[in-house]
Amino acid sequence: MKFSSTRGNAPAVGFSQALLQGLAPDGGLYVPPEWPASAAGAVAGESLPAIGERVIGPFAAGDALESSLPAILGEAFNFPAPLQAVGDGARLLVLELFHGPTAAFKDFGARFLAASLARIERAQGKTLRVLVATSGDTGGAVAAAFHRRAGTEVVVLFPKGGVSPTQQQQLTCWGDNVTSLAVRGSFDDCQRLVKEAFMDPALRARVEMSSANSINLGRLLPQTVYYAASSLAVMRATGQRACYVIPSGNLGNSVACLWAREMGFPIQRIVLAHNANRTVPDFLTTGQLLPRPSIATLASAMDVGNPSNLERMLALYPDARTLAEQVSAVSVSDEAIRARIRADFARYGQVWCPHTATAAEVYANLPAAERDAHPWVLVATAHPAKFREIVEPLVGSVPVPENLRRLYDLPSQFTEIDPTLTALQHATDHC
Repeated sequence: MKFSSTRGNAPAVGFSQALLQGLAPDGGLYVPPEWPASAAGAVAGESLPAIGERVIGPFAAGDALESSLPAILGEAFNFPAPLQAVGDGARLLVLELFHGPTAAFKDFGARFLAASLARIERAQGKTLRVLVATSGDTGGAVAAAFHRRAGTEVVVLFPKGGVSPTQQQQLTCWGDNVTSLAVRGSFDDCQRLVKEAFMDPALRARVEMSSANSINLGRLLPQTVYYAASSLAVMRATGQRACYVIPSGNLGNSVACLWAREMGFPIQRIVLAHNANRTVPDFLTTGQLLPRPSIATLASAMDVGNPSNLERMLALYPDARTLAEQVSAVSVSDEAIRARIRADFARYGQVWCPHTATAAEVYANLPAAERDAHPWVLVATAHPAKFREIVEPLVGSVPVPENLRRLYDLPSQFTEIDPTLTALQHATDHC
């Protein structure tokens, strides 16, 4: 299978090349030309790696990585993504995606990408530089996945003061082949710098680069696997298609759910839960796309004012009206996030991170008839212990899982830079 750019001005490339390049030469994002009917062969109850082979296998068919796919998936998906019932009934479930090494859903895609790139042949002795812009969780997951991998350098860009103290520790505790840069700006500035680096001919001539943001196909495709698996599990248990409420920022996780549905998996409604960054909800309502500077919120990993993966959504559904027929989007305030964390802890004993609480708030405000018509899945994107500063004043002490506790004991190291390509180049010259 060959992947094309959303902007249509770059040659189509194979699976390995799409992963290695990250961003297409014309600045677009790689998308598949067709949707294999993977659901026909997948079986509820199979392991994540087994379902992953059925889901991702057709996209890697004929590629150099095809024969390595079982080993890649076994290495990447060595932790669960359980569905847990919320309350007494089985109509509301939570998809827990925080059981990986850095306690966030980004671990799935980051580990798949790292395992894949490690198996792609490159020029002898040439190091690959992986750039990643992060609003919180992505950078930690990518750093963990690539840490100490031979032949790879990782550069993590995060907005100074724009992540929680716990998140910053995860972004800056690695050293070795990981360089952490605190950008004096927003996440959108970090994302812009990554794209500018890819579009700079002189820089690309000097350094082989790839991106580990969700602009990279290798980050996004693995995320379709847990939607495939969970939707099959819901169908087996209830006989109905699952509806999902997804905490949304840069829209990679949301696109993964859309892609799983395009492949034929039993997914009904998809609702995007946004914080005060309203670019997507407003676009679906007004039809006008107005990217804007991001606003800092409690759900910091979703603080995105110009989401990259909207381009992939529009490649599927080319205007706001058509897209609005496929997904809906709701904005939630910080005040409502706090109130939902309190309310669901009191009612269910559930402790949400601010992002999952955003999804829970959107679900709670759906009309009762909609909630009752189908089983609903809240996508829990991070462990609440990553946001102790926010969650503990609302519900009390939050136990810290061992994987996070280990990272907290490591020394932190990072460099502050201005949000310019020149500053980025200077900071990475020593890599």
